[in-house]
Amino acid sequence: MLLPFYSLAAVLLLSAVELLWPARQQRVDWRVNAMAMVFYFASTLLLLPLVSLAVGHLTQGFSAFSLRGLPFWLAAPIYILAADFTEFAFHRAQHAVPVLWRMHALHHSDRAVSASTAYRHYWLDIVAKGLTIYPLLGLIFEPTAPILALNLVISFWHVVAHANLPVDFGRWSWVLNSPAYHRRHHSADPAHYNQNFAGLFPIFDVLAGSYRRPDSVPATGLPAQPRSVGDVALWPIRAAVGGQGYGDTVLNRSA
Repeated sequence: MLLPFYSLAAVLLLSAVELLWPARQQRVDWRVNAMAMVFYFASTLLLLPLVSLAVGHLTQGFSAFSLRGLPFWLAAPIYILAADFTEFAFHRAQHAVPVLWRMHALHHSDRAVSASTAYRHYWLDIVAKGLTIYPLLGLIFEPTAPILALNLVISFWHVVAHANLPVDFGRWSWVLNSPAYHRRHHSADPAHYNQNFAGLFPIFDVLAGSYRRPDSVPATGLPAQPRSVGDVALWPIRAAVGGQGYGDTVLNRSA
C-alpha cells in the first residue's frame, strides 16, 4: 500500500534534481503525468492483486527452480537478471504487438521525458504484466522474501533512467541503463526507433541487436497528446482511431 508514496517521493526528489541539472530545457506536463500516475497506481492496488490471486491459484505450488537453497549473493543476481529479462521481452512486445503498443504509446507520447514519465503508463499495462511475465517468472523461480524486497528496491532505477539528467555512462553504457541511454529509446527521431529497450541491463539490447550508444539529447514524444482524463483513461481506443499521430509508425520498424 505504501508503494505509490515511495514512487511519488522518488519522482519528486529526482524532479528537484532535474531543475538544478537538466539535460535539456523542457516543460513537464505535470497535469497529464499526474492523471496517468493516479490511474496506474489505482490499477496496481486494486486490479493487480485480483489478477495475481487468480493466476496464482492456477499455478499454485509449482516453480521449476527454488532459490531458497542458494546463498543470497548467488540467488539474488539470478532472480534480478531473470526479472529484468522478462521486462525486456515484454517491452519488445509492446513495440511489436498493436494492442500493446496502443497502450504503451501513452508512455511514449511525453514530449518532455522526465522522472515523472516513469509512471506515465496506461493503467492496463500492469494488468497485462500480471497475466504474462509475472506468473511466468513465478513458474520458473521460487524466490525468497529478501530477494523480492531487493528486486522491488532496484525497480526504482527506472525513475532514474527516465530523469532529465545529463547522465551517460559513455563506453560503459552497455552495463547499466542511464537517462541518456533511455532517452534515445523515447526519441522522436525515426532513426532512433526500436532501440535501447533495456530496463536495467543493456546487455539484452546488445544480444538482441537493439543496443545503440547514446550520442545526443533528442526531442521526445508523439504528435498526438493526451489532454483530458478521458484521453488518459481511453488512450488505446483513441490511438486505434487516430493512427499515425498516436505512433503507429513506430510499430515493426527495424532498428
